[in-house]
Amino acid sequence: MLNRVVLIGRLTADPELRHIPSSGTPVTNFTLAVDRPFTNQQGERETDFINITVWRKQAENCAQYLGKGSMAAVEGRLQIRKYDDKEGVRRIAVDVVADNVRFLDSKKSQGQGAQAESGYEGQDSGEELSFNEEDIPF
Repeated sequence: MLNRVVLIGRLTADPELRHIPSSGTPVTNFTLAVDRPFTNQQGERETDFINITVWRKQAENCAQYLGKGSMAAVEGRLQIRKYDDKEGVRRIAVDVVADNVRFLDSKKSQGQGAQAESGYEGQDSGEELSFNEEDIPF
């Protein structure tokens, strides 16, 4: 079986970083606006707003280097949860749990200018990775 999602879009707001009280594990949530690849009857592209959850080091990197309007590629799995709200009504929450987040903005369009793939934890020297927008294969 396979549960794999790949999305490219822009953040609708700054990411929200928090830590799990029992373990201190970092978790970041943000919403990605992703345009549909087709137009509706009026000739307009519709947009889906997809909730993203990122854990551990990637969560810290996303909170530090992404902001409202940042373009990002997210790879992960679809997660569907059922719960009862305060009034006892059964609700369904759908989000993508990210395994890999790539920052796609250039330094010019991103105020903080991070270009590294956030899943790469081997870079502790503080050196910033960079690339040209022409290097992006999509």
